[in-house]
Amino acid sequence: MNLTVLLQSMAADSMVSVTEQAAAQNAELNLLDMAMKGGWIMIPLLLLCIIAVYIFIERLVVIRKASRKDSSFMNRIKDYINEGKIDAALTLCQNTDTPYARMIGKGISRLGRPMNDVMVAIENVGNLEVSKLEKGLSIVATISGGGPMIGFLGTVVGMIEAFYNMANAGNNIDVTNLAGGIYTAMVTTVAGLIVGIVAYFAYNYLITLVDKVVRDIEAHALEFMDILNEPAN
Repeated sequence: MNLTVLLQSMAADSMVSVTEQAAAQNAELNLLDMAMKGGWIMIPLLLLCIIAVYIFIERLVVIRKASRKDSSFMNRIKDYINEGKIDAALTLCQNTDTPYARMIGKGISRLGRPMNDVMVAIENVGNLEVSKLEKGLSIVATISGGGPMIGFLGTVVGMIEAFYNMANAGNNIDVTNLAGGIYTAMVTTVAGLIVGIVAYFAYNYLITLVDKVVRDIEAHALEFMDILNEPAN
């Protein structure tokens, strides 16, 4: 009799264990399932993330290309100017695809005019080149602030949904009535923060690279003006 009871107890424990394992497997969520729980708010967040990543990669390529340095460039410009080979200097600037080369090329094209005109021409081209490098960065900055706000909007929507379901449930309140709204609230909050954090770090990293290019442009401008002032000295 005791053996029969023991076997029944073991069978019951086994059934409970299997049931718990099945429930645990059903409860597991992958990233896609979790994202789907966020509802329609996840669509604009996904679009913002794609835009931020695209601008980051595109600007990274452009800025890296602009930051290339030619150690012999300024020495060759100096030699051409001292030898009076202005056309050769212009050709060198045109064949060097960098912001400082275009800036110096504009300055060389203004040789013969007052020094102030040359400086203004250089500054105008330099400002134009910097604005080209910063193209799209304002969008990334906006995404870094807007992403979390959209996520918090999803949080509010989810909580409203949860309280609405609770109110309609009356006295028969069940956790499942609240689950959908809470999922929406939590998932959209996390997604919004992820988008905002990614865009924030991407923006600051690109700004750091642009600042390095700006300092390089300024250094080349000063060196070019020194070359122009050497004959007068």
